[in-house]
Amino acid sequence: MADLFEKFTNNRGSLGQYQDKAHGYFAFPRLEGEINNRMKFQGKEMVIWSLNNYLGLANHPEVRKADADAAAQWGLAYPMGARMMSGNSVLHEQLENELAAFVSKPDAFLLNYGYQGMASIVDCLCSRRDVVVYDAESHACILDGLRMVPAHRFVFKHNDIEDFEKQMVRATKMTEETGGGILVITEGVFGMAGDQGRLKEICALKLKYQFRLLVDDAHGFGTMGATGAGVGEEQGCQDQIDVYFSTFAKSMASIGGFVAGEKEIINYFRYNLRSQIFAKSLPMPLVVGNLKRLELLKSKPELREKLWENVRSLQRQLKENGFDIGKTDSPVTPVYMHGGVFEASQLIMDMRENYNIFCSIVVYPVIPRGHIILRLIPTAVHNEEDIRETIEAFKAVKHKLVNKLYPDEIPSIV
Repeated sequence: MADLFEKFTNNRGSLGQYQDKAHGYFAFPRLEGEINNRMKFQGKEMVIWSLNNYLGLANHPEVRKADADAAAQWGLAYPMGARMMSGNSVLHEQLENELAAFVSKPDAFLLNYGYQGMASIVDCLCSRRDVVVYDAESHACILDGLRMVPAHRFVFKHNDIEDFEKQMVRATKMTEETGGGILVITEGVFGMAGDQGRLKEICALKLKYQFRLLVDDAHGFGTMGATGAGVGEEQGCQDQIDVYFSTFAKSMASIGGFVAGEKEIINYFRYNLRSQIFAKSLPMPLVVGNLKRLELLKSKPELREKLWENVRSLQRQLKENGFDIGKTDSPVTPVYMHGGVFEASQLIMDMRENYNIFCSIVVYPVIPRGHIILRLIPTAVHNEEDIRETIEAFKAVKHKLVNKLYPDEIPSIV
């Protein structure tokens, strides 16, 4: 008989294999100071492009005051227990009502965490008779939800409507045999590439196929659409989204999330969503703080306007300087380069140590070998000086990468 832990000694996982060299620098880095456009990393001030603080609400004075006042009034324990048992309040219900109205849905239900909530929603909606058709680049929370359910699954090529229809034909045929229904899952904004999901085109196919649509709009809520109500508003198809999901961790700069839709389905979630039934209610300071964040999101369009001013400037200057930013049509700004894992590590260290630029990096095994993605998240608190310094740094490191000036070896972390 083997020791359960023995297998971890020689196999730490695809990312964990680098932990001895990466921890504290490339993985689990420690950013210090107030959440802002510039923070400290290992004692040095950096321009920070890796925080989803889209509207700059993380340290907005009204938000800080609301958070502090609520913590002083309620503490972190209240209300005790799960929502269904003893953890409900008028303010929890008020936040749900305001969220539902904002995204033009009849009802909404609060979630303690976005990731946990989405995984549980998928689990809650599907049985073994049902079929799920989902985008190939769906977020891990969707994939983990699918791992929990016995439903049949068909994946369509990312944002490929022709392939989506092929999978819908297969799904329809299968449900004719099983007697189940079809759930389609996609995203409002894909967090890696920054491109919007093809929501309007998918919704139009409801005239041809019978299905329900679940949209994860974590990056679209607060940033997209005329009022910030998300990609459904942006594309003019919000009324066709059957289950609308978002998290508070992006534009709201908080903790938690919500799901919205028709009252019948939201009530079903209230009484069947296991991640909420068996979890403590969202603490009151977070509820009060999220009410304030939602108020500012709705009442201060200048925050979204400033975000988009920075998005347009950053993306325009990257393209003018020959950088490939793919098909992004959202604030998420990927920069695609070519190189090995260790070259990428050298590049990131160069950016941080010599140019004071901090951004996220994505390499193999998350993406294919030989590819590098530098992911930038512009926010309302960035400025033109941040963008100028970043463009200059990117030009310098690209020159070194293209000309093979970075050694293809594990860098020695300073």
